[in-house]
Amino acid sequence: MPEFDNRVLVEQKLYESPLPHYNPEVFKTENGSLYLKEPGVAVVSIPYVDFSGVQKFLDGFPPELEFFKYLQDPTPLPPAESLCKFAGQLCYLRFGEKRTHNKDAVKYFQNILEQSHGSVLEHANISILMWGVSRSLTHELIRHRAGFGFSQVSQRYVEKLRFVERPEYAEDPLLHEMFEENIEYVESRYNKISKYLFELQSSGYGILSAERKTDLYKKVRQTARSVLPNETEAPILVTGNTRAWRHFLNMRCNEHAEIEIRRAAFQTYRCLIEVAPILFADFQVEHASDGTHVLKTNYPKV
Repeated sequence: MPEFDNRVLVEQKLYESPLPHYNPEVFKTENGSLYLKEPGVAVVSIPYVDFSGVQKFLDGFPPELEFFKYLQDPTPLPPAESLCKFAGQLCYLRFGEKRTHNKDAVKYFQNILEQSHGSVLEHANISILMWGVSRSLTHELIRHRAGFGFSQVSQRYVEKLRFVERPEYAEDPLLHEMFEENIEYVESRYNKISKYLFELQSSGYGILSAERKTDLYKKVRQTARSVLPNETEAPILVTGNTRAWRHFLNMRCNEHAEIEIRRAAFQTYRCLIEVAPILFADFQVEHASDGTHVLKTNYPKV
């Protein structure tokens, strides 16, 4: 096997424009507490597809089958669609005359959905960073285990806090005022408790003692965080295959989903439809009575 050259990944143009992202505004109370009113969503990774080794596989079949022509298709596809289409064609060894050409990819994936052949959609992984989301939201999100990986901020190590205002609060002057007052109080109380715990730790308070400096710091934070509310911001990196993302959109971007996660799901959809437009093309956007958006599809099981 040839030595891997990282410059190939750096120099090759994997995506013609910056990956999609939606950045919400960060607000500040009079006393300096930071909060967000909307979720932030950014795609940070899409499939990297390199079929150069696949060509050797195709060349190994009899020339009259014309498998070798599969990668000569003049119509480019986005990475996710290209990978999933290859997976589907592999299932039937349809690389020759009876193959589906890239220009017919929309029809091809429509058939995939109609046949519920969703396994081929599990090959393309997309990583998305979410922020401006509360711990309430992430506790709902991490219930989506199959096909997903999560890395979430740990309150045992983080000192600076930010919070998330619910839309119901943001639209009502009294609730908004109470929200700001509460997060200022919580942050102040958190800082006071942390300071006091550090003082106890320095004096040799046994239950807070530890051998390593990082453990000392952690023990204080893990104790002080007990006063933090669900509306504390909890940034999370989520990696999921396209089938798992479809399930997430079906479950969390409908009228029965909690409003905060529904808004995050819709922003996620807006990103996914840009990087994998064919794989999410069947979703239809509708307006909910509460001013949010919901998604509908005829293939909720794929």
